[in-house]
Amino acid sequence: MIQSFGWPSVQFLIQGLWWTVGLSLVTFICGGVLGLIFALGRSLGPRWLRLLIAGYIQLVQATPLLILLFLAFYGLSFLGFFFPPFAAAAISLTLYTTAFLADIWRGCIEAIPRAQWEASDSLALTGGQTLRYVILPQALRIAIGPTVGFMVQVVKNTSVTALIGFVELTRAGQLLNNMTFQPFHVFLTVALMYFALCYPLSLWSEKLKEQKSASLAH
Repeated sequence: MIQSFGWPSVQFLIQGLWWTVGLSLVTFICGGVLGLIFALGRSLGPRWLRLLIAGYIQLVQATPLLILLFLAFYGLSFLGFFFPPFAAAAISLTLYTTAFLADIWRGCIEAIPRAQWEASDSLALTGGQTLRYVILPQALRIAIGPTVGFMVQVVKNTSVTALIGFVELTRAGQLLNNMTFQPFHVFLTVALMYFALCYPLSLWSEKLKEQKSASLAH
């Protein structure tokens, strides 16, 4: 039986939107923690560790996200690891996010002038104290803009998880379209929801970049 597109349909899409937000948050938190560890390891670790992390970053960045998703959902099952769609989506997106955030944050850490490290040494600060009180606070200011911009990409990239049956916003739109046969109404609403979620983040990212440029000019 064909259903009409109405408020219950919008409520169904809102549920999918919440799953999109939830997956994005889980991905960003897990990828952020690993990304920071990898960024520090690549900037400050021994040569073998820097090469290992650099290889991981290059491999993941050169691999389409869809392939990572299929490997997590289908490929690992052949090794005896069976993950539900949400877990597989979180694993693949975390791997993806870790690689990009590690690269972004490594650049921000290395952008801090060497004189800051030397000044910390002259104050007899330990390596951990230098990172905590001197380097990372400055790197954070540089990283906020590009990090927020990357968050937009994470939100939009959750749409590929529809291909393994995870009912986020895009998959909810597909299911709803099959029930209503009103693709214009359904996917226009889906697009507006993505816009409402991503546009404020994009504006925030641009504002942060402008503030950074203004501070550097002064």
